[in-house]
Amino acid sequence: MLCQLPAKKGVPDKARTGKWLSCSPELLHDVVVTETISTGKALAVSLEAFLWRCLVHTVEAGKRIALKNILFATDFSACSNAALPYALAVTRRYEAKLLAAHVMPTKAEMAMMSPESWPALIEEEGKKTQAYLEQLEKQFQGFPHEVLTPRGHIADALSRIIAERDIDLLVVGTHGRAGVGKLFLGSVAEEVLRRADCPVLSVGPHVASKPDGEIHFQHIVFATDFSNDSLAALPYAVSLAEEDEARLVVLHVVEQPAASIVDLEYVKASLMRRLNELVPPDAEPWCHAESVLEFGRQFAPPAERILEIAKEQAADLIVLGVHPVHGKLDLATHLASTTAHILTQAACPVLTVHGGRSR
Repeated sequence: MLCQLPAKKGVPDKARTGKWLSCSPELLHDVVVTETISTGKALAVSLEAFLWRCLVHTVEAGKRIALKNILFATDFSACSNAALPYALAVTRRYEAKLLAAHVMPTKAEMAMMSPESWPALIEEEGKKTQAYLEQLEKQFQGFPHEVLTPRGHIADALSRIIAERDIDLLVVGTHGRAGVGKLFLGSVAEEVLRRADCPVLSVGPHVASKPDGEIHFQHIVFATDFSNDSLAALPYAVSLAEEDEARLVVLHVVEQPAASIVDLEYVKASLMRRLNELVPPDAEPWCHAESVLEFGRQFAPPAERILEIAKEQAADLIVLGVHPVHGKLDLATHLASTTAHILTQAACPVLTVHGGRSR
């Protein structure tokens, strides 16, 4: 949810509406390629500049993210605990209600173990859950909060909570270890973030810093491939940058190495125009945007270069738009996922927004 920021001194209200009409970037590409072949490069450049202004997503300067209900998903692991300070800090900053959810294992998951171990497992899980809930209650003092312990498949249970409780942000800690009732980044965690009908703030195993009190982002990297799904996250990147008057790096990594591109200068100019037009000019009073175009190394995934740029820029937040899924995530899709690589290796939190959001 976005709401209007207070006016900046010396900036008229009418300077806050950077809007574009609607058309598909995929259509843009097809038309430009056709025009390049039939009428030459000069007309294609002009046509491309016109069409790219018809961006699929409207971005308005001076809009603030409004978070009223924040969900912290936990499996009691150290990685989940690492995400808790972020959930508390965001809750404090936005004066929101904080909900914590621990999804209990299903009977099907328990059936994978020998029947004679069930009573001991249930007793151990009950004691562990109760002890952790008591600890959460102490940490949540002073915040409007609620603790939930649904039973079911993790992604299904969290999706229901998000829909029923009108959740505005999901906060999770991610790691690579599997187990009964665990959030793990082989299948479950990425499935959660791709299905969640709200933005997801993921804190990976390499995030060392923790917010002290309120949370502020000063160096934000927004990585895009110009697809509709990736551009879904753009309004959040711009809004967060404006709120803290942060530096916003708008990044596109070309998978193809520069040496293999025939007309490199033309491609560079075309892509830089697209990047420069993503952030409305009237956002400048609130944030400092910079467009960065990078070319990948041969056989290297774009995620590696995105992570390198984030490190070079001392990023404290990476923002990504992701393709939504409506069922269980296919393993092959996960293994090839740029998002999964970034979540597991990033040295800062990652905010993901999927392109199919309905709210």
